[in-house]
Amino acid sequence: MHPSGIFSQFWPASSSMRKRAAVKQRLRYFTGIVLALVALSPCAAHASDWPVRPVTIVVPFVAGGNTDMMARLAADKLAAKFGHPFVIENRAGAGGVTAAGQVARAAPDGYTFLFGAGSQLTLAPLVQKINYDPDKDLIPVTEFGTGPQILGVKGDLPVNTLQEFIDYAKARPGKLSYAGVGIQTVTSIAAGVLKARVGLDMTLVPYKGGVQAVGDLLAGHVDMYFGNASEMLPHLTSNKIRLLAVATEKRIPQAPNLPAVAETLPGFQFGSWNGFMVPGGTPQAIIDRLVDGSIEAVNTPSVREKLVQSGIVPGGTTPAQVAERFKADKKAFAEAVQIMGLKPE
Repeated sequence: MHPSGIFSQFWPASSSMRKRAAVKQRLRYFTGIVLALVALSPCAAHASDWPVRPVTIVVPFVAGGNTDMMARLAADKLAAKFGHPFVIENRAGAGGVTAAGQVARAAPDGYTFLFGAGSQLTLAPLVQKINYDPDKDLIPVTEFGTGPQILGVKGDLPVNTLQEFIDYAKARPGKLSYAGVGIQTVTSIAAGVLKARVGLDMTLVPYKGGVQAVGDLLAGHVDMYFGNASEMLPHLTSNKIRLLAVATEKRIPQAPNLPAVAETLPGFQFGSWNGFMVPGGTPQAIIDRLVDGSIEAVNTPSVREKLVQSGIVPGGTTPAQVAERFKADKKAFAEAVQIMGLKPE
């Protein structure tokens, strides 16, 4: 037989084998892709292996403020605990709403979190347009610390207690002024609710930041300011500013002799909650590890000392505790916005 005849006899079998081999190779290729996608999916992220790469913590304010400081303390401790970098990204804009929206739309895979302020879920939706669902898209899971609001008045006012100030202001309708940093901030809301609740007629003087507000209070250009504890506590013993009360449920350890507003006005409570929020749909196993790591960080002596020195009440709360806090805060802010007559901008 001619050699070409021999090859013609075996060619069909050889072609079939090649086709089967090609099919198997394609199957292995696509199987590898599927397995890789599954490995990267949120469902495959287990508590035992998260994190396996760097984690991004988005801070919705500029570097240097209280929220940024707390986020960096948390990031350092979490990186040390889990053996992977926790990278801070500052994305300021629209009072934190811009960053909140970005994180709300991020993949719920445990590699993008928001370290923000509670007002982004409780106050912002009431007074400005937002592009996320505050009840579903971002879930607050653990508090790191709260910045209390402290009421201070200029030092030459003849008052020593909150009740004395209320009586003094009521007797002088339209004569006194108060500083406010943005009409839609916790600082201004606290002052506005105080005014409305006890019936004070005072003039708002707006400021871009707390530094300027405190400066004018020191100089006697305004009569009252409801500022963050970090701004007000350095003046605890000053004769130019007299601190009258703190807007927490109870007195704070940094100033045990400073009464709570609630001692005069029961139920009055306003503060700047700061902590972790995760995109809706984040696996519970990852949330549990994040919460455990954050609580452990808050309870580290060096971290607690730094928080207390900065006028912050240390947190370390569970998701269930946070849920209760946010339920109360939403109610308080809704009432405040109604009292003050604020409308979404």
